[in-house]
Amino acid sequence: MAAVFLPVLAQEDVERAAHLIQRAYAPQSHLSSEDQRQLQQELFDIQRRPEAWGLVLPFLAHPDPNVQFFGAHTIQVKIARDWDSVPTDAATQLRDMLLELTGRAISSGQNKVVLRKLFVAITSLAIKLHPGNPSRWPDWLRSTLNIFSGMGVLREHMMDFLAIVAEETQSADLLPPNKAQMQTSLLEAVPMVTQAINACIVVPPTQPAQHELSSALRCLQAWMSILPANDLVPFVPQLLTLMNPTMEAPTPEYDDQTFVPASDTLQELLSQSALSNGSGSKTVTEPLLLWLDRYGGAIVQSSVDGAFVDDVSHSLCKLLAALGDHSAMYFAKNIAAPVQVKPVPCPFPLPTPLPLVSHLVQNFLRLLLLYTALPGYYGVDEEESEMTLSFWYLFQEALWNVDYGFDVSEDGDAGNQAEERDRDMMPVAKAVYFELVTVLRRKVVWPPRNVLSSWTKDKRDKFQAYRRDVGDTLINAYYVLRDDMLAFYVTDLQQRLSTQQAQAGWEEIEATLHCIMAIQEAVPVEDSPHLRQVFGPEILGRLPKTGDERVRRTALHLIGSYSSWFTTQPAQVPGAPSPSPLMNAITYIVSALPDRALCLFAANALRDLCDANRIALAPHISAFGELHAGLTGIPDTEKAKVLQSIASVIQALPPAEEIPPVEAIVSPVVSKLCEALRSAGQLPEEARTMAVQLLQTLTGVARGLTRINDSLLALDDSPEVQAAMEEMSRAREDPRVLKLRDAILSAIRGSVELWSTDAGVCGALSDLFKAITALPSDVTLLSLPAGPLLELVCLAAQRQLTAIWLSLATMLVIQLNPPSLIPTTFKSEPSAEASEIALSVLQVLTQTSLNAFSQPGAMVSNPDVVQAFFGCVESFVHHFLPVFYRLPPDLFNGLVQCATTSLSLQERYSLASACTFLSSLVNRTATNDDLSNAKVALAQTHGFAIMRAVLFGFAGVAPRSATPNLTELLSALTTRYPLESKQWASEILFAEDFFPCRATPETKNKFIKTVFGTRSIKRAREAAQQFTIVARGLEGSTFGYATVPM
Repeated sequence: MAAVFLPVLAQEDVERAAHLIQRAYAPQSHLSSEDQRQLQQELFDIQRRPEAWGLVLPFLAHPDPNVQFFGAHTIQVKIARDWDSVPTDAATQLRDMLLELTGRAISSGQNKVVLRKLFVAITSLAIKLHPGNPSRWPDWLRSTLNIFSGMGVLREHMMDFLAIVAEETQSADLLPPNKAQMQTSLLEAVPMVTQAINACIVVPPTQPAQHELSSALRCLQAWMSILPANDLVPFVPQLLTLMNPTMEAPTPEYDDQTFVPASDTLQELLSQSALSNGSGSKTVTEPLLLWLDRYGGAIVQSSVDGAFVDDVSHSLCKLLAALGDHSAMYFAKNIAAPVQVKPVPCPFPLPTPLPLVSHLVQNFLRLLLLYTALPGYYGVDEEESEMTLSFWYLFQEALWNVDYGFDVSEDGDAGNQAEERDRDMMPVAKAVYFELVTVLRRKVVWPPRNVLSSWTKDKRDKFQAYRRDVGDTLINAYYVLRDDMLAFYVTDLQQRLSTQQAQAGWEEIEATLHCIMAIQEAVPVEDSPHLRQVFGPEILGRLPKTGDERVRRTALHLIGSYSSWFTTQPAQVPGAPSPSPLMNAITYIVSALPDRALCLFAANALRDLCDANRIALAPHISAFGELHAGLTGIPDTEKAKVLQSIASVIQALPPAEEIPPVEAIVSPVVSKLCEALRSAGQLPEEARTMAVQLLQTLTGVARGLTRINDSLLALDDSPEVQAAMEEMSRAREDPRVLKLRDAILSAIRGSVELWSTDAGVCGALSDLFKAITALPSDVTLLSLPAGPLLELVCLAAQRQLTAIWLSLATMLVIQLNPPSLIPTTFKSEPSAEASEIALSVLQVLTQTSLNAFSQPGAMVSNPDVVQAFFGCVESFVHHFLPVFYRLPPDLFNGLVQCATTSLSLQERYSLASACTFLSSLVNRTATNDDLSNAKVALAQTHGFAIMRAVLFGFAGVAPRSATPNLTELLSALTTRYPLESKQWASEILFAEDFFPCRATPETKNKFIKTVFGTRSIKRAREAAQQFTIVARGLEGSTFGYATVPM
C-alpha cells in the first residue's frame, strides 16, 4: 500500500534515477573519483527534492540491491530531514506503509544492508511520532514486533531490528523531554526484549542457528546500557556456557563461532552496562575468575607453547583486559585475601574445596602476564601484548587507593590496616610488578639487524610506538617498586656488560637503557646511587663510542632526559682525579657530535644538559672553548644547538666575564651572515640557505644566554637582585658588546631588506626576534631594544603583510612599555619616546593592513593575517591607547569600520579577534578620564554601526560559534553607553532593512527589555543567546537548547 501523499513518478524518471545508481555503484563501472563524486552529488540532489518520496516504492521493488538500498535510504533520510513535508494526517499511513514494506523486504530475502536501513527508518519514524502528549504512536515497539511476528518474521531479524532500535534511540539528538519519553518506551519493553534474547541464546539439546545466536548477542550488546542490572545478571552464566569447551578431554576444544561473540558480549557488559565500573563482583567478577581458573590457563598456555594466538585466545585476551579495567579495585583488595570464595551460579563444575579469592586474583594476574610476555615481537609475531598494558596503570592506582584489610573472623588477625597492607598485600604486588618489569624489558628488545632489515617501515613504526607505550607502563611499575626497580636495571646492565662479546649486538643493553629512560619523569630529582652507577665508568663508560648507532642514540636520549638529575651531584673541581657523572655525560656526548648519524641527538642532549647544569659547568668554560674551536666536524644544522649549550654555560659566569666567550662564539656567526648577504647577488639560493642556518644559530645563542630559573626575581627589589641587574647593565655598555649588538642589528636589517618575503627567512627571523628581545628583568648581553626591531617589522610588513610580522609587532609593543620591576598599584605611563615609536608603528601597520584588506576577498582568503592584525592593534589599546586618537581621523575611522565589517566574517577566529579589539577599545576609552571627548566621538561616529553589526550577527550574518564574542561586545556597548545603546538597538531591530530572520516583534521587545532592564551580565548574555536561537529558527532543537546557559 502507498500513502496517499506520496507522488507517483513517471516510469522513465524512475528508470533514469535507477540507472544513475547503477552507474555510481556497479563494480564494473570503473569510474574516476571525479565522476563518482559528480554522480553521488546528483543522487544527493535527487534525494533532497520533494518528488524523491515517489522513488521509495519502485526502488524497493527493483531487482538490483544497490537500487533497493537507495530506496530504503531515501525513506530514512526523508523521515529524518524532511519531516515537515509529511502532512499531519498522513503520518499513520506512512507508518503502516513502512511496516508493510519492511515485512515484505524481509520475506523476500532482501540484503541485510537494505533491511538495516528500513529498521533505521522505522526507528526514525518512532522518534517523530512517539514523543508528545498524546503520543501518535503509543507502545510503538511492542506493536511493531507484533506486526512482524504476524508476518512470520524470523527471530534473527527481530534481533537485528531491536539492536538498531537501541543504537538509534540512544544516539538520537532529542530535547530532554522527548529523550525521556523514548527512553521510557525502551525500558517498558525490557521484559519482552530479554525474553526474546534469552530464547535465542539458551542452548537447547540441539545447537541454535549460528546467525540467530550472533544476532541475539549483537542485540544484547546494543541494549547493554539500557538493561537494569537485575536483568543483566542472569545472562552472565548463559554467556559463560557459550564459552565452555565443546569437548574437555583430552584437550579442550572451543567453537570460535560462539566463543568470540559471547566474549565480546561479556566485554560490553563489563564496560558499558549497569554492572560496569567494578559493580557486581559476586555476580560478574567471581564467576569469570572461576571460569578462568578452570579453562583460561590451557588456552593461554597453548598460545605460548605454539607461538600462535588463534581467534579464541585473542578474544580471551580482550576479555582479560576488559575484566582488568572493570575489577582493578577488587584485584587490589583481594590480591592476598585469606578468605575462601563463596559459591556462585556457574555453568561448570566448581572445584572442591573452593579456592581462596587471592588464588583467583593471582591466577588472573598470571594469565594477563602470560599475554604480556607472549613470545616474539609485537606487531610482527603477535598483536595481543599491547592490550594488557593499560591494566597495570589502573592496578597501580587501585593498590594505592584501596582500603586493604579483613575482619578478624575472616583472617584471624587483629592487626591494623597499615600493618596488614605492608605485610600481606605489598609483597605480592611487588612480586607481580617485578615480573612485569622483567617481561617488558625483554619485550622492548629490538631484533638483530638481519631480522630488522626484513621489517617494513610500518612494522618498525608500530614496534617503536609499542616501546613508548611500554615506557608509560613502566612508570606505573616504578611507583610500586621505587629504588628496587632501578637496582634491577643496574644489575641487569652490569651483568650484560660483563659478558658482552666484542662482535655481539647491543640490543639487550639498549633495551635496559630504554627502560631507565622511560621512567625518568617518575624518578625524583635527588641523589641516587643507582643513577650514579648508570652515569659512571662502570656503565656509561663501557658503552660503545663508535658504531652501534641505536644503543648510542638511546644513551644520548637517556642523558638528556636525566639532565636535571645531574644538578643533585657535587660540582667537579677542574683537575680532579675522577670525573663526576656530569663530566662523564659531557664526554660521552662530545664523542658523538662528529658522527653525522648521531649529531642531532648529541646536540639535543648537550643543550639540555648544559641548560640544566649551567653553574656546575661554568668552571669548565675553557673546555667548552675547545669544543667551540672543534666545531668544524659538526654539521651546520646542529651547530646552533651546540652553541646554545655553550651559551648556557657562559650565562652562569658574572656578566663581565661573559663578554670574551660571547664575543668569541657570536662574532664568527655574524661575520658569516654578512658574507652571505654580500654573496646573495651571485649565489642567491646558497646565500639564503646559509642565512637561515646562521639566524638559527644566533637564536640558539640568545636562548642559551637567557636565564632559566630567575624569572620570578623580576619582582624582587632585594639589593642582590638590583646589584646583579646593575652589573649586567654595566657589561652591556662595554664597547665590545655595543659593537657586537650593532653588528647583529645590522645583519638582521640586511636580512630583512633582502629576504623579508621568503618564508624560511621570515620564520628564522621571527624566532630570533623572540629570543633576542627581553623584558628588563631578563636582559642579556645580546638583548636588542624593541624600537629598531619594530622599524624592521614595519619595513617587512610594507613589502609583504603576513601574520608573522604582525605577531612580532604585538610582542615588541609590550616591550616598548614593559612592566615595572617593582610592583605598583598603578601601571606606569609609557615614555614620550616610546609613545612616538608606538604612534609611528601603529600608523604604518594600520595603513598597510587596510590597504591589503581593501582588495576583493582579501579578508576572507587570509584569516590568519586578519586575526593577527586585530590582535596587534588590541595590544596597542592595552599599552598605548592615547595614540589611537592621534592617528589621522580618516585612518582611525577606517580602522574601526574595518573591524565593524569583520563582524560578518565567517571564519570564527578572525571575527573573534575583531570583537575583542572593539570591546577593548570601547571599554578602555570609556574608562580613561583623559579621553572623555574621544569617548563621545567614538559613540557618535561608530556606535550605531557597531551595534548594527552585532545584532545582524545574532540574527544570522555571523557564524553561530561567534555568538559569545558578539555578546561580549554587546555587553561593552550597553555598559559604557546604556542610553545610546538602547536607542540604537530599538531603531535597528525594528527597521525595515533588519536582517531577515524568524524573530517576531515580541521576541525583539523581550530582548530589548531584558538586556536593558537588568544589571546582571549573566541575564543579558542569556537574553542574547535566546534571541540568537529564535532568530535563526533553532528554538526547540537540541542544537539550540544545548547552547543556552543553564
